[in-house]
Amino acid sequence: MNLRRDVFQAISDPTRRAILLLLTTQSLTAGAIAANFDTARPTVSKHLQILTECELVKQQQTGREVHYQVNAKKMKEVADFIEPFRKMWDDRFNKLEAVMKKYKTKK
Repeated sequence: MNLRRDVFQAISDPTRRAILLLLTTQSLTAGAIAANFDTARPTVSKHLQILTECELVKQQQTGREVHYQVNAKKMKEVADFIEPFRKMWDDRFNKLEAVMKKYKTKK
């Protein structure tokens, strides 16, 4: 059975989110990424495989080493999808803040 990976499934895992954060500043090899975690390297490799399948991470072969880097285009697609929700919560918090200010001035 071949399951299609979903970007939101991929970023739901805290380890994969941590990997993405590591890769925001520089490209790293699997070994360099694994050195940041208290898990076995094959576990980190599985996380990298999932991130790569979802196209959140790109691989670049340099000699014998494979460097991983964030796929900014795919991350922008995720951010674009989330943006309306951020705006909704901003509006709700602004309304709550206005109510709280009115309540505070009445006391």
